[in-house]
Amino acid sequence: MTLQVSKPQFRLGVSPLSWTNDVLPELGGDIPLEVFLREAAEIGYEGVELGRKFPRKSEELLPKLSAYGLQLVSGWYSGFLAERSLEEEWKAAADHVRLLEECRCDVFIYGECGLMPSDSPWDTRLGLSPKLESIDLPSYASKMDEFAKRVRSRGMKLAYHYHLKMLVENADEIAAFFATTSDEVGVLLDTGHARAADANYGEVIQRFGNRIVHIHLKDVRNSVLSWARENDVTFNAAVREGVFTVPGQGDLDFSPVAEFVRSSGYNGWLIVEAEQDPVKAPPKLNAEKAFQHVVDLTRINHAF
Repeated sequence: MTLQVSKPQFRLGVSPLSWTNDVLPELGGDIPLEVFLREAAEIGYEGVELGRKFPRKSEELLPKLSAYGLQLVSGWYSGFLAERSLEEEWKAAADHVRLLEECRCDVFIYGECGLMPSDSPWDTRLGLSPKLESIDLPSYASKMDEFAKRVRSRGMKLAYHYHLKMLVENADEIAAFFATTSDEVGVLLDTGHARAADANYGEVIQRFGNRIVHIHLKDVRNSVLSWARENDVTFNAAVREGVFTVPGQGDLDFSPVAEFVRSSGYNGWLIVEAEQDPVKAPPKLNAEKAFQHVVDLTRINHAF
């Protein structure tokens, strides 16, 4: 079933994480990339983000996307500016920057992986996150500003992804980081990661809405989140238990983000995203429901 909508000011895309998890090989390891691309296109999504099964050469990737009428929106980059120099980081990012540039992406997603505990951070307890207060924030912000300027020189906006288990995670850290960095550093508004860290994403919109350059729409199951926090389980354990789901299948209120995209002139991407077990949550069925949920939320006063 294809859900037909006219082209809005913003565009709807989907992450492959509901089909194939990037960290847990047993979740969707048997699902071919082509299945994800075909089903995303059939639902009506216009774009996709990178996943672990995607080729990393544009001459291989672009024909695959074109075959399904899809665009590459962006892809996660694991940065270590909290530990590396600016020049070391820029050199490490070169291949990723080139791939996104050649695929005509507008956004570069940066996730700070520096200072994370152990060689397997997703298998450590949720409470063991690096603390922003432990670093020299002005120095880190200066490096991020310059890195973002270099990304912009390649035709993209940097979208900084606050995230569970990472250096910028909770409400105070989000506020402090974006207050210290310049407008060069864009905000990746992730509804699910804000809720999971007990941050109000609506407050992020109110304070930093003019810097939002990319949006991830992820839902949260409050009962699973409570269990995960009370027992201080690992990130991977929470994912396996189903803490995240697609919009409309959990307990999160999406009306603030819907109002933001309707009223702000936001012209970027809305990406449906959820780390889910495809056996427990059939990907196409859930992504189709999410597509319709987002359309219903955003169509008021909008030209669908």
